[in-house]
Amino acid sequence: MVYTELKKVKCVVLDVDGVLTNGNILVTEEGHQLRTFNVKDGYAIQYAIKQGLDIFVITGARSKGVKVRFDGLGVKETFLGISDKWTLLQDLLSKYNYSLSEVLFIGDDMPDYKCMQKVGVAVAPADAVEDIKSVSQYVSKYKGGEGIVREILEKILRLQGKWHNDVLTTSI
Repeated sequence: MVYTELKKVKCVVLDVDGVLTNGNILVTEEGHQLRTFNVKDGYAIQYAIKQGLDIFVITGARSKGVKVRFDGLGVKETFLGISDKWTLLQDLLSKYNYSLSEVLFIGDDMPDYKCMQKVGVAVAPADAVEDIKSVSQYVSKYKGGEGIVREILEKILRLQGKWHNDVLTTSI
């Protein structure tokens, strides 16, 4: 991973299924879709936001539970049901005045491909599809849903001098 590039990151964009989850979806008899999220990812998201990183979620998923989860963590904006992530990302860059070099994107499958080709830092979980791994500057040892977001946010914050020992006592 290019550590100098991580120092520049001001904005982190996350996919959901296959990044923040293991990609499995349990469908109830009523048709509700259930996912599990890693609590360590959630903690790191909250802490990173408190340290000034903007975090956005862009997903093809349409589950209200996904939005509830990320609203509860303080994510700046969560976008559901998005098939054209690149157009939305361009709008976000314009709205919040970010350059592509300041953006880190974590994705795992083809809907993330174009964004990951363009951003400053592209990251993939260990179980991402090969095309995504090929455009990533870093492929984590962690699979989706197993703490990849925690790993990356902690690396960013450490390099930016924002991950401190007081994190152990911070109540989030």
